[in-house]
Amino acid sequence: MIVLIRAALLYLLIIFCIRLMGKRQIGELQPSELVITILISNIASLPIEDNSIPMIMGVIPIIVLVGFELITSSISLKSSKFRKLVSGKPVVIIRNGSIDQKAMKDLRFSIDDLMESLRGSGVFHIEDVQYAVVETTGKVSVLQKYGAQPLTADMIGLTGSSQNPPVMVISDGKIVKGAMEAASLERKWLDRTLKKEGFSIDQIFIMTADQQKTYLIIPKNSVKKGSCK
Repeated sequence: MIVLIRAALLYLLIIFCIRLMGKRQIGELQPSELVITILISNIASLPIEDNSIPMIMGVIPIIVLVGFELITSSISLKSSKFRKLVSGKPVVIIRNGSIDQKAMKDLRFSIDDLMESLRGSGVFHIEDVQYAVVETTGKVSVLQKYGAQPLTADMIGLTGSSQNPPVMVISDGKIVKGAMEAASLERKWLDRTLKKEGFSIDQIFIMTADQQKTYLIIPKNSVKKGSCK
């Protein structure tokens, strides 16, 4: 029971600390953030594995490390020199279609690493790349040559207007708070639409809608699309 309580408390503390540090996936962490994350996980495991270690011996180091990371992040936002010192800077490895072999050696970036990163960006032919940058997180950003870029509306002269994506209006039988306002939809419209389709809110698994009032309803084992003004 003691181990269970300790694990639950440390779990809540770590979730709170990670939320303070911001929302990033593991692959997007800066070096300093990755170090803090690893240290926190190691420190948190000690009071759980050994009941003789007081909880405070795990809580204080975690809070100190997170506080240090928040201070470092604040300084990085204000100082570009400090940011480069802590996180490094992006490095161009392909410029004007030519691979910078020296930059790749400096980064210890192999050809296999490069090809894997290009494939992750949907590029399978290295000759299609105009520009590639290794970001501070290790991710490679790719700009394809004009002839290899996906076709866009501007390229063929089509006109139109940009629209916001649909929002989740109902999720698992419950109305999602704030979604209606985000799409400028009224509750009266929702009730009218559900009545038209013959559903109640608790019968719906997913319902999405956009500002044009085009909606998608997914009840159990079926899908309905429509538009209700």
